[in-house]
Amino acid sequence: MADRMRQDERVAATREALLSAAERLFAERGVYAVANRQISEAAGQGNNAAVSYHFGTKVDLVRALVRRHAEQIEGIRTRLLAEIGDSVELRDWVACAVRPTTEHLEALGRPSWYARFIAQVTADPALYAIVTEEFSVTAPSMRVLKEGLNRCLPDLPAEVYAERSAMTRHLITQMSVERERALADNAPTSRATWHEAATGLIDAIVALWRAPVTRVP
Repeated sequence: MADRMRQDERVAATREALLSAAERLFAERGVYAVANRQISEAAGQGNNAAVSYHFGTKVDLVRALVRRHAEQIEGIRTRLLAEIGDSVELRDWVACAVRPTTEHLEALGRPSWYARFIAQVTADPALYAIVTEEFSVTAPSMRVLKEGLNRCLPDLPAEVYAERSAMTRHLITQMSVERERALADNAPTSRATWHEAATGLIDAIVALWRAPVTRVP
């Protein structure tokens, strides 16, 4: 039994090392520019087939990386949604869209690679489908968030709602990438903390949702 437990611990440690190495390399170089062999080497694994053995295909590896973070982000979002209850303030709901990501990035420490990894993945149509699928399974709170935003914006046309949802997603992702990269490079940042960065994002996104809708003749 003890031998089996030690074996399980070694397997878990190897998987974690591979995930960490893959996330960093994907963030820095792009998913398709990184070979499984490079991931194994970066993880300190002598077996070049370690990635295939533990995860299968590169797509399976990306899925595992997305899932690695999605459950933690879901936990933060669920807590924030519980705190605002049935609020009718748009800013409360926007905060529930922004702060799960920024709080998670802060918890990861410095340096982190999650924001840059997600940016790489969501830029690829096939990989973006994986992200969407994983979040639909691991993030049921997203439905509550969307319903809350809808209640605050009852007169917003559906097509504009969809457009501004996409803008919101891109702003959160790309501004997180900018800050994460600056922190990794020890470069100046416009805000001192992730919490303050989130506040600036919330200000901008609330204004985005409240922007006028110009009817095109």
